[in-house]
Amino acid sequence: MNEEQVVSQIQQALVVKLAEALLLAAAAFILTLLIGRWWIRWLKTHNIGKSIRVDGPQSHQIKTGTPTMGGVMIIIAVVILTVAFNLYNRWSMLLPLAALISYGILGAFDDFLSLTKVKSRTFGVTERFKMVWLVLIALIASLALYLPKPFGLANGGDVVVPFFGVVDIGYWYIPVATFLIVAMANAVNFTDGMDGLSGWTLAIAFAAFGVIAFVYRFDFLVTYSFTVSGACVAFLWFNAHPAQVFMGDTGSLALGATLAIVALISQAWLLLPVVGIVFVVEAASVVIQRYYFKYTRIRTGTGRRVFKRAPIHYHFELKGWSEMQVVQRFVMIGIIAAMVGISLALYPVLPTRPSTNPDTDAPFTSTDNLTPTVLETPAVPSPTVEK
Repeated sequence: MNEEQVVSQIQQALVVKLAEALLLAAAAFILTLLIGRWWIRWLKTHNIGKSIRVDGPQSHQIKTGTPTMGGVMIIIAVVILTVAFNLYNRWSMLLPLAALISYGILGAFDDFLSLTKVKSRTFGVTERFKMVWLVLIALIASLALYLPKPFGLANGGDVVVPFFGVVDIGYWYIPVATFLIVAMANAVNFTDGMDGLSGWTLAIAFAAFGVIAFVYRFDFLVTYSFTVSGACVAFLWFNAHPAQVFMGDTGSLALGATLAIVALISQAWLLLPVVGIVFVVEAASVVIQRYYFKYTRIRTGTGRRVFKRAPIHYHFELKGWSEMQVVQRFVMIGIIAAMVGISLALYPVLPTRPSTNPDTDAPFTSTDNLTPTVLETPAVPSPTVEK
């Protein structure tokens, strides 16, 4: 078999992999729609509605009673499709699935307790309780990513640094990965405050990392990322303004943590703050607001605020933007950020040449043996696809 034939077969294999991912995204969209209709009816029947803080924007008070825990429809659809089409001989998929389910359960517990309403506040799990479990689950996931097989995925401490190459950060990987998972779970949770905002930004971010995983040859991660992205788009069918259902902590914690794990598995997690810039800004606004208020209260006796309200999407709403304007402009930023993140991942990678097997000329049926060619930079890793 000559080189031209091998290249042709590799290109066909790449097209097939991408087609599979896009078909799973479409399947996730349809399945989430079907589950969503049933789930919303069940939530309404059992009067599981969201309570709105009385000190929040007045325009949001009409949303009181809107069903929450909408993230359940996304989680169920992703689990079903992943188990059916993306798990066989790919045990690495158990980690993002386990994280999705674990954080979903934690978020559902918080959402369920938050249904106890009183006039001026809502009861849920305490921040300390939630943080302990967030960190514990993240630590287990980080160990699974770092430890060698059969105890982990043997990703080691590698990270792809744009324009430079691969860097092994060793044992520092564990605390860094733990921080990323917890931070992204909370960041998405902060973002989930307006109709369509978290759904759109998550769909964009997962699709972006699906493309990045495609470039780095993590075939199973490509299909998983597009599956989640398709499910998030379907959720928007019900969450578009005016929302019929909210994602709740059930979805925001689960999907935020899963996004971080997808980035960690792809070894392109340095691009997570770029692709997820909206989440980063939302979380940063909360941290800045909280600590600046405490600092000024200690120094002057009166707490001051940097923003009219945090997270920052409320700040812009109080400045006169409509809810739809805030969401659409944040989504625009998310799209551009995803493009930048993908370009940073693609930049050092040239069109690949085949890695031929001298012992056989059998047609290529997967992209497992492809090795990226790099221009004047250390090589981007050719990850071993779990089989």
